[in-house]
Amino acid sequence: MERNLEITYRGTVYPWHCDHMGHMNVMWYVGKFDEATWQVFSVLGITPKYLRDHHRGMAAVDQRITYKRELHAGDIVTIKSGILEIRDKVIRFFHEMRNEATGEISAVTLLTGVHMDTKLRKACPFPEDIVKRAKSVIVEYEGAS
Repeated sequence: MERNLEITYRGTVYPWHCDHMGHMNVMWYVGKFDEATWQVFSVLGITPKYLRDHHRGMAAVDQRITYKRELHAGDIVTIKSGILEIRDKVIRFFHEMRNEATGEISAVTLLTGVHMDTKLRKACPFPEDIVKRAKSVIVEYEGAS
């Protein structure tokens, strides 16, 4: 399903990203998805400054990745992301990684994150402005169950 999602990462598959079978190794998918995650958070107001100034953190509690098409050295990839849900202390979102040349989805990840108080080391509510921003950009995604 084609949606108007924000680009949260664009990059290249380098030869050192590839394993002995000649395609990008799973560790690099996770790394590129992680970079996209911090872009999503920043747009919502969960910036490094916010996290430092308020003694907050984000903890990944669930990540599911579906690999659909291999990527090889030289491929250009784009990740687009969407928010699925935000609750008091929890956010669910996804990333789609596409091969720029073919437009095909190479991988999709669904993530659940928890907003944390880093001093108390426990979950805490998101500020109202972050919740409002996240709710304003929620999208539906058929594979998000």
